[in-house]
Amino acid sequence: MDTEAQPTERDRSSRPRGSENSDPRGPEDRSRFALVSRITDPLPGGRITLTLLVCLLFLLVLNAFVVQPFQIPSGSMESGLRIGDRVLVNKLAYRFGAEPRRGDVVVFDGTGYFGDADYVKRVVGVGGDHVVCCDKEGRVRVNGRPVDESTFLYPGDSPSTVPFDIRVPGGTLFVLGDHRSDSSDSRDHLGSPGGGMIPVGEVIGRADWIVWPSAHWTRLERPGAYARVPAPDGAHG
Repeated sequence: MDTEAQPTERDRSSRPRGSENSDPRGPEDRSRFALVSRITDPLPGGRITLTLLVCLLFLLVLNAFVVQPFQIPSGSMESGLRIGDRVLVNKLAYRFGAEPRRGDVVVFDGTGYFGDADYVKRVVGVGGDHVVCCDKEGRVRVNGRPVDESTFLYPGDSPSTVPFDIRVPGGTLFVLGDHRSDSSDSRDHLGSPGGGMIPVGEVIGRADWIVWPSAHWTRLERPGAYARVPAPDGAHG
């Protein structure tokens, strides 16, 4: 008896005709491929051009909403930030309810307050703060607490040669350069519109990193000098 298995009609018909040459990709994959082809075919350079355009769009969105490079234009923040240094400004630092804090290095639009340009300075006082210079030891005092600025003040500079005694209005900042003898800052605009204060809404972001030149690469930390400054008028928070 012939015991070799013989294919039945069902066996022969179980495989779809032409399956040997069928496209292994599913309908969704084929549709996606066709869509990419329709986009890239008219473009000079095809997929390479499309990839470059997507990367450019990503960088534009990143620059507009997340981080922005900023070149240091003057020596007002030496010796920490030198002329020509490039910093990355964190534009999300003060979103979602966060506010600038004393000691932060911020970039802001000075139009109507300092001049028609962007500036980089250190926050010394926030809304409600009482900022005075100088006490008998020549120090800046914030809410009655002396601030030791020696870790960031330019060597040889005094905290200020211009005396001031101000109360920072709510929603604004009192800002100074670290190189006090070479900085035009809140002290120089006390009689200007806004009284030398910068509205928090004009702050572009917080300078978090020096990224160029590579020898200066470093993270900009908030100094501990302000950590013991009390809240204004004994307020909590």
